[in-house]
Amino acid sequence: MSAESSPAQGPPARSGRRAATPVRRGREQARIARAQLAGTAGRLAGRVAPAFRAIGARVTPVTATVSALGWIVLGAAAVSLVLAFWPGWAEFAFLGVTLLAAFLIAIGFVIGRSTYAVGVELTPRRVVAGERAYGRLTVRNSGQRPVLPTRMELPVGEGVAEFTVPRLQPDAETEELFAVPTARRALILAGPAISVRGDQLGLLRRTTRWSDQVELFVHPRTVRLAATARGLVRDLEGQTTKVITDSDLAFHALRTYEAGDDIRNVHWRTSARTGQLMVRQYQETRRSQLLLALDGDGARYASEDEFELAVSVLASIGCHVIREETQVAAVWQGGTMRVGTPTALLDDSCRIQQVAPGQTGLREFLRQATLRMAPPSLAITVVGSQVPPAELRAAAALWSTDTETITIRVDETAEPRVTRLGATLLITLGRLEELPALLKRAGR
Repeated sequence: MSAESSPAQGPPARSGRRAATPVRRGREQARIARAQLAGTAGRLAGRVAPAFRAIGARVTPVTATVSALGWIVLGAAAVSLVLAFWPGWAEFAFLGVTLLAAFLIAIGFVIGRSTYAVGVELTPRRVVAGERAYGRLTVRNSGQRPVLPTRMELPVGEGVAEFTVPRLQPDAETEELFAVPTARRALILAGPAISVRGDQLGLLRRTTRWSDQVELFVHPRTVRLAATARGLVRDLEGQTTKVITDSDLAFHALRTYEAGDDIRNVHWRTSARTGQLMVRQYQETRRSQLLLALDGDGARYASEDEFELAVSVLASIGCHVIREETQVAAVWQGGTMRVGTPTALLDDSCRIQQVAPGQTGLREFLRQATLRMAPPSLAITVVGSQVPPAELRAAAALWSTDTETITIRVDETAEPRVTRLGATLLITLGRLEELPALLKRAGR
């Protein structure tokens, strides 16, 4: 029995091994088939994609004219017609035909071509906050045929001005005047001028752009500063430091002659009086370099008006030192400002905006902004009323003792004063008109 059963168990094992081979072959064939199918699909997609893109390029301008309300009307018309023909509800047939007819009628309002030459002018291009600025929109028919009346939209700042352009004969022109709001400092963009074609229900809206954007700079208010203000007067010899040198312009003291000293530095009168050679020593001088920094963190200001006051303070000091031909660098969290001319500085001040609170501390902001700058001889930082004194001390300690620091804190509820806070001179003001007197007091 055992000898007979042993051969009976051998063949099933061998048949199992034979069965495993077709399974593996089937899996391999399936993998090859999937790869071939994927390759065929990829080649087909590569051929079809350009056709779909071409179709999309032609269809998109058409579908873009349909407003959200237009798509709702089309969808409601389709649903109504389905309900009319499937369940047989005649009321929905009337509703679907009515909606579809309204959409078809709206198409007639967007068909046609316009031949306009549009100009947008702002006068003047630069104003101080509160001054008047006016705009002028001119529309001329540059074609050979009359054009139908249309509606022209002109974005101005955060608003949109709308004008109705009448029917124009060839070469005929119409103009529209408008006032630009300039109550606050801003960079106002006017344009582009867009003609709008569409039905009264707003189902379709076809727009055409006719002009570029025009910039209007609304500068912050500034005040004139006295030339005797601390650190702001033109210094032709540079700022003196505590570094002692043997050759410079700022005389410091006399010392005994040592081997190797330049004979030209010998002070002969003192040498004759004392009986030994005495040479001059000087304080090293460096060319004046002023750093102006504005903290743009919105959380450190009590209000929008307080932030605008800070920008005005920065612009007033910056314009003064530029006119005095002193080297200056102006920075805020948004980057470095142009200081070639007062106009360039004022233009860039229009772009200053409050940054998201809590990005960096005051000291870290100043450190990152001045990494590639030479150490300033005077650093002026303008901050809001919500900056704690400890943070002001830490920021003033960023520079060496050769750099004088002034911190101007704007606080509309505080009395104007000049105090000492650690290594920095702290000026507190609540109105822009107080700045000249406070800087003069700080220079005493």
